[in-house]
Amino acid sequence: MLNWLVIGIGDITRKRVLPAVLAEPRSHLYALLTRDPHKAAAYTGALAYTDLNQALRDAAIDAVYVASPVAFHAEHAIASLRAGKHVLCEKPVAMNYAQAESMAEAARESGRLLGIAYYRRLYPKLVRARQLIGEGAIGQPVLVEANYHGWLESPERGWLKDPALAGGGPLYDVGSHRIDACNFLFGRPQRATGLLSNALHELAVEDSATTLIEYEGGIHAVVDVRWNSRITRDQFRIIGSEGEISLDPLNGPTLRLLASDSKLTEEQLPTHANVHYPAVENFVAAVLDGAPLACPIDEAIWTDWVTEQVKQSSTNAE
Repeated sequence: MLNWLVIGIGDITRKRVLPAVLAEPRSHLYALLTRDPHKAAAYTGALAYTDLNQALRDAAIDAVYVASPVAFHAEHAIASLRAGKHVLCEKPVAMNYAQAESMAEAARESGRLLGIAYYRRLYPKLVRARQLIGEGAIGQPVLVEANYHGWLESPERGWLKDPALAGGGPLYDVGSHRIDACNFLFGRPQRATGLLSNALHELAVEDSATTLIEYEGGIHAVVDVRWNSRITRDQFRIIGSEGEISLDPLNGPTLRLLASDSKLTEEQLPTHANVHYPAVENFVAAVLDGAPLACPIDEAIWTDWVTEQVKQSSTNAE
């Protein structure tokens, strides 16, 4: 059994993380860290802390879920690791690549596990796509196209528009998931560049981000994410020399394989109703059984490297 301390009781935490911890059979919601203890009242039996250092002195806590704003990920994760706790952290890893590397170093020094909740790595359709690519179903992969377009986030997640808390706009929020999905398929990025702009909204963060990544073998990925479209798009396509795999919409169950002979096959591979549940389940198995982490810190920081390259190249282009 794993006793969890969950840091933060925000929108995603209430909707997904806490239900996942409560449902996972080898997890126990032992404590919550929040600035407002009244928010913890709904979770009967869980301790409510307002001070992280005090919470981390509790020897009964085995693992910490860091669901604070991105600006606090490094601080909270490193403190938890140094206190001897295993850590599962929300995405993206940190505000910048240097912070992300410091978290990875803290994990190595502590001997504790640090995973990042890039839960799409556990989507059955994305796992199946990687299998098909490995089997040569589309020949040599050459291009990935990933788009996520929508409108501004809800007021409840207004902190996402503050660069001091979130680091960036859609690049950090929805873009990081798609960049990590590309990394999951093709490994460590070799080069990256991109453009950030405010096409519609005057925000302190961008409302448009376009990323170009090169992987080993000359594979290119184009990830375009926006907060300025009234039409929602969630597209993910992998193109090869002998066919293509479409995962449109990425958050749906359908995988379509189009072969060079124009034969189209479809598979229905739905994910768990709570997309955070498999990530929590995997983390528990990693701690208790030694199972491999779905997204270990040493791979997760590749996305932080990409986003940093995009921010630098966009700044240089101005």
